[in-house]
Amino acid sequence: MWQHLPGKINPIAFNVGFVEVSWYGLMYAVAFAVVYFLVRWRIKNKETSISLETLQDFFPWAIIGLLLGARLGDVFVYDWAWFKNHPSQIFLPFDIHNNWQYIGIYGMSYFGGLIGLILAFYIFLRLNLKKERFSLKKILEFSDLFAPAVPLAYAFGRLGNFAGGELWGRATSVPWGMYFPADITGRLRHPSQLYEMLLEGILLFVILWSIRKKNFPVGYLTSFYLIGYGAARFAAEFFREPDNGWIFAQLTIGQWFSVGIIIIGAIIICLASRDLA
Repeated sequence: MWQHLPGKINPIAFNVGFVEVSWYGLMYAVAFAVVYFLVRWRIKNKETSISLETLQDFFPWAIIGLLLGARLGDVFVYDWAWFKNHPSQIFLPFDIHNNWQYIGIYGMSYFGGLIGLILAFYIFLRLNLKKERFSLKKILEFSDLFAPAVPLAYAFGRLGNFAGGELWGRATSVPWGMYFPADITGRLRHPSQLYEMLLEGILLFVILWSIRKKNFPVGYLTSFYLIGYGAARFAAEFFREPDNGWIFAQLTIGQWFSVGIIIIGAIIICLASRDLA
């Protein structure tokens, strides 16, 4: 029963008229709500000098930046051929070649979403810091507020991947492996979505949330998140089917990106230890 569990889950949670609401899309909405309320809780408990009004003003920027970055990242990195053939459908939830049938928006890249979110931080603060001098320290102070909450949201995203029967793992013979209906090879595979949910989501959340009140220099929580996520994703990629079969020097594209954000996290720690201006 466990091995065939993915086949028993309908990837569509419910319908609203002709619109199908998938578990993946629903989990995205839950993830945004989780981050918002956890950060709001931190503000109300005076864990930061950032105001609730600033959070409310910024959150639409965060949602737009993350969604745009995640979608463009997936298209440019993993599915360039699709982009060349269907450029009008990057953000369009209808198939214009099939009587405008509703198909939803699918294909999101974590690393693209991270870049989109960073740009949202930068642009929002650049436009809204009026009396204070804009600096890297201000960006990191803002991102430190969000860093402990983000992993839990990510856990819901990976749960959505699992419910949608996508991004399965490599072929395996372990007893907890699963069969995914969309896998045309029909092989037993690692449920790598659940591995990532536990490692990059729940475990990282528990660690960061438990240390969030410690008196770290500005930027440390952001660094810990980047390094922690990078390390967890690097490990999980050994069990995940490589995206489009992309492997270079024995590492997947996800592992190379993970190494990159670990390095960025380490650089931020070095800068933060020198008291960013």
